Amino acid sequence: MVRYTREHKRETRQRIIATAGRRLKRDGIDGSGISTLMKDAGLTNGTFYAYFASKDELVATAVADQMRAQHANIVARAAPGRAGLEQIVRWYFSPEQRDSIEDGCPNAALLDEIARSTDPTRQAYTDGALVLIDAFAARLAPHDPPSARLKALSFLGMLAGTLQLSRALTDRQLADQLLEQGIRNALALLDADHPTHTA
Repeated sequence: MVRYTREHKRETRQRIIATAGRRLKRDGIDGSGISTLMKDAGLTNGTFYAYFASKDELVATAVADQMRAQHANIVARAAPGRAGLEQIVRWYFSPEQRDSIEDGCPNAALLDEIARSTDPTRQAYTDGALVLIDAFAARLAPHDPPSARLKALSFLGMLAGTLQLSRALTDRQLADQLLEQGIRNALALLDADHPTHTA
């Protein structure tokens, strides 16, 4: 019997989480069985329980990982202040991001299912969403982020809802127009209390 090192087990577990996150965004939580999730990671069904107690545990862990990755790869790398928020908006409402569901935003891909999921999954999502919201609020009101938290929450809702609707439409031209309008709406929301000053 092969004995794997702790590091190998940690890397394997992380591979399962990462591939599960992509599959969940593409096929949904209910549409992704354990056998498919394990096959994506290059493993057999039988090894699943060596890493997770249940599918629900994997889903909660994958949701948390997806939210962390979105913050680290997109939000944390954006410029400070309003300029960074505009960068995020323009990336978020790009046709490429809309059309790449498995590599895109976990909010827009999974929000409706997360609302019907277990408490640990909903908590994992909430924790990740609060990190995003606080990052948005810090850019909206650098000297008083708590004052901008509710506005940041509605900003996140506007982003996710607009993207979900654009993904659902079969009329490509209308879907693209919705993204363009989404950019205008999001920037208008950002500027509502903080008008841009031009020389």
